[in-house]
Amino acid sequence: MTFGARALIRLGALQHNLRVIREAAPDASIMAVIKANAYGHGMQAVAHSLESADAFAVARLPEALRLHEAGIDRPIVLLAGVVTTTELKEALLRRFEIVVHSIEQVELLEAVAGGATRVWLKVDTGMNRLGFSPEEASNLIERLQSCAAVAELCLMSHLASADELDSPVTRNQLALFRTVVEEFDGPVSIANTPAALGWSDIANARNSLGIQGEQWIRAGLALFGISPFADRTGADLGLTPVMQFEARLIAVKPLREGARVGYRGRYQAQSDSVLGIISAGYGDGFTRHFRTGTPILLNGRRVPLIGNVSMDMIAVDLGLGATDKAGDIAILWGPGLPVEEIAPWADAIPYELVCGVMNREESEIVD
Repeated sequence: MTFGARALIRLGALQHNLRVIREAAPDASIMAVIKANAYGHGMQAVAHSLESADAFAVARLPEALRLHEAGIDRPIVLLAGVVTTTELKEALLRRFEIVVHSIEQVELLEAVAGGATRVWLKVDTGMNRLGFSPEEASNLIERLQSCAAVAELCLMSHLASADELDSPVTRNQLALFRTVVEEFDGPVSIANTPAALGWSDIANARNSLGIQGEQWIRAGLALFGISPFADRTGADLGLTPVMQFEARLIAVKPLREGARVGYRGRYQAQSDSVLGIISAGYGDGFTRHFRTGTPILLNGRRVPLIGNVSMDMIAVDLGLGATDKAGDIAILWGPGLPVEEIAPWADAIPYELVCGVMNREESEIVD
């Protein structure tokens, strides 16, 4: 490790986390969602490590192409589908599975000559983002099942509030989705990470949702050992964090009472102490929105961030009498300091922080 911030990725945790998700819904197949560079963890390394997943899902065609060219032979699903004939032909050539959420995409499939793949029809049950209304589903199912480019039709929806276990929104969405899937005998997917870990309806989907065909879980955040629930960490759910975001302590010096620290002197020392400078900043993905008091794990204890986050460094109060030395490793989040706990200090969510790691220092991948 050089002195800059980097992500240490422990791939062994991925298989453990996948097992936890499978145990929550033992009859379901798992579609591992590894878009956005596998939530900042390294898409290709994660895909190779998760070879026991049943399929992978990415947002866009270029991500799928990188996986395909890296030798990934599991099914790859394009969650945003395709938007041009050129993209569709490329997807059909490589047998990528396609999500269809607009009438223009239906028409693209109907117009193409040659090639066929698995297609996921997206039904909007309340996210009000992508997809067709439940009332349109019957006609579109018939239309797509008659399309030569559709080798097999599947149904999909997306839950808006599954991380809020006391919200009626999810119950309403599940009830709406049931009206579509109970007469459908093909593969079906509605569960994301929080639904799989927090809703008993998902584990018992054949009865609760009337699913007749294969059930798919779209697992994302939990694969990386992070909880989707605001009041729990991954460890509370039996998960293990995959990423340790770390940097080095590069300077230690006295901090006198009354001294101001950093740009605009936003922090003023209330007593004599010891100042530490750590080689991480917003240029590395440690966002400038982190406030004074944000904990950093250093030599087994938590020390507070003080002052503004700079592009390449942050300041911490090591405490009077500190014996820390330049070169010591500081954990910004990871084992012992969950990213779920750190995120509120920046008014952020864990997804945002791990996806935002800039990798100016190349990640270290270990088993």
